[in-house]
Amino acid sequence: MQNFSLLDLSPVPEGKTAADALANTVDLARAADAAGYHRYWLAEHHNMPGIASAATAVVIGHVAGATRRMRVGAGGIMLPNHAPLMVAEQFGTLATLYPDRIDLGLGRAPGTDMATARALRRHMAPEDSFPQDVVELLDYLGDAPEDARVRAIPGTGTHVPVWILGSSLYGAQLAAHLGLPYAFASHFAPAMLEQALEVYRARFEPSVWLSRPHVMVAAGVCAAPTDAEAKYLRSSQMLAFARLRSGKPGKLPRPTDDLAVEIPAPVMAQVEQALSCSATGSPATVERQLRDIIDRYKPDELMVTGMIHDPAARVRSFEMAAEVLTGLCTPAAA
Repeated sequence: MQNFSLLDLSPVPEGKTAADALANTVDLARAADAAGYHRYWLAEHHNMPGIASAATAVVIGHVAGATRRMRVGAGGIMLPNHAPLMVAEQFGTLATLYPDRIDLGLGRAPGTDMATARALRRHMAPEDSFPQDVVELLDYLGDAPEDARVRAIPGTGTHVPVWILGSSLYGAQLAAHLGLPYAFASHFAPAMLEQALEVYRARFEPSVWLSRPHVMVAAGVCAAPTDAEAKYLRSSQMLAFARLRSGKPGKLPRPTDDLAVEIPAPVMAQVEQALSCSATGSPATVERQLRDIIDRYKPDELMVTGMIHDPAARVRSFEMAAEVLTGLCTPAAA
């Protein structure tokens, strides 16, 4: 592993507002910048009371303006919700404002329920045009020919790095075919992680964007001075995920000492499986668990994420994680 990065969903804690969540995101981003994180990604979700990053490109610009060193990007933009030209213009503008600091991760899912997806897209096409849309977007961000009738301005010639995101074999196959870096959403859907990485690495075709496979694996993290405190803090995310799985999404709950009272056993089993690619505990425990993930999957990068109700505890958790991850990094091969 050469770098470690951070995924922030801008969670809205119970008792707080979206404005609070976005202010917390800036505070966390500044701390992450100082702690050595390589990238800071934000994700597109819609109609989610507990997530404030729906207008993802806007939040990316806000975070990039508040930080100095690390790359800032989308993990990801749900491309079926948007015209490729508009995405190219948005991220071309970001890359123009913040040169060599912007990333664009692309997802195929709607990032919401179907009613909201229809509201976003207005007219939903029955066919899957994701591969064609990715290629069109790459063309807009590349060096357009002189006779190009449509250009992304800003955008053309910015060569914003594009990633394919996924939680199945589909994204792995597409990223390999196009020769693009690949990020797997193992922080909430780890079931096919090993198989997807095998497919991507075996089928990768070198391209103008990338000469060799480049994999990012995502993992949850919740670090605190003691294992007990970390387990308590993580209960907020587990409860939020359980409510989402039960069709009752809401703001990020306050932590609880007894999840068994809040979450039925069958749902708890689903939550534990979905969030199993994670590390929770004291720095020593987190180091051991993250090392296991890195040794098993051998990612080029590890992206950590985690939602904690108390914003100060969340900053502390990622600072502790950064100290651990710095020691787990190895120099890039020549």
